[in-house]
Amino acid sequence: MNTAYTILITVAIIAVLILVHEFGHFVVARRIGIPVWEFSLGFGPRLIGTKKNGTEYSIRAIPLGGYVRMAGEEPGDGDNPDGYSRRTPLEKMAVSFAGPFMNLLAAMLIFVYIYSVTGVQDSANTSVIGQVMAGTPAQSAGLKAGDEVVAINGASIRSWEALTKTIGNDPEGKTLTVTVDRSGKTLNIKVTPLYDKAQNKYLIGVKPVIIYQKMGIVDAVKNGFQRTWEFTVLLLSGIGLMISGGASMNDLAGPVGITKLVGQVASVGWSELLAFSAFLSINLGILNLLPIPALDGSRIIFAVVEGIRRKPLAPEKEGLIHWIGFVFLIGLMIIVTFNDIVKLYRG
Repeated sequence: MNTAYTILITVAIIAVLILVHEFGHFVVARRIGIPVWEFSLGFGPRLIGTKKNGTEYSIRAIPLGGYVRMAGEEPGDGDNPDGYSRRTPLEKMAVSFAGPFMNLLAAMLIFVYIYSVTGVQDSANTSVIGQVMAGTPAQSAGLKAGDEVVAINGASIRSWEALTKTIGNDPEGKTLTVTVDRSGKTLNIKVTPLYDKAQNKYLIGVKPVIIYQKMGIVDAVKNGFQRTWEFTVLLLSGIGLMISGGASMNDLAGPVGITKLVGQVASVGWSELLAFSAFLSINLGILNLLPIPALDGSRIIFAVVEGIRRKPLAPEKEGLIHWIGFVFLIGLMIIVTFNDIVKLYRG
């Protein structure tokens, strides 16, 4: 896939997921009655914007982020009677939790859409070749997509399972005679399989015809919820490994790494790209719930502490803690991006 196109898709996905996240904060804040001064997609210089009902809606130059600027969050605005700082701990928790919740909800809805509308990708268990991989024995031998394999070395082939089993069980990778039906013509094509270490068997480089299986809406919702839950557990397990030392910084992916993954997934299919977007949405939601200053999780912790102490932390102290957290996150992003570039350079 074209690099520029991949970057464009990646930016679009990240922008939508951030928009969903900030929309959660925005809706709950407005519902509670907190004035919202600005709803911004991105950071840095403003590119375009408009003001409506007291809220400025803007798009800024750096698309990797966004924010909802509410009353009661800025220096000199702490006395606003309707502001965030004057709200009850439960109201503060509701506003903070709304963003991550929207990301989790969005992920589930994406999965429901995949299961009920686009369908889940599956292999048709026929002996028809769906794709011939470039630079493989199949391509060199002249096999083409659409060829129906009817026999290998004279043995009848009626399914994709039989085709892969026959080729994979070739003990020495000897040249095979593959008999195919191509538009009504029978052809005998000589193919010499290559050994694949990763799969521990011989391959010729063909893929089956892909079909998409759809579900009813009830099953789609059930499976969408289950898939969201499974990815959430998987992500939390990964975070646990990071904390325990079972994983390293090299296992993290920043914007460069995500762009590379988007390109790989997009080349497979539309459903896979949607599923990966759902996974990114879950990542955004769960990571924002971590108790790291400047993230939603820390704001929830501050609200809990306020509920226990019966009074909020001094705005100056809370602001300083969030500023330190923001600097930490920027530093982490720089390190992860550097690792992405190094891995990309090394291939």
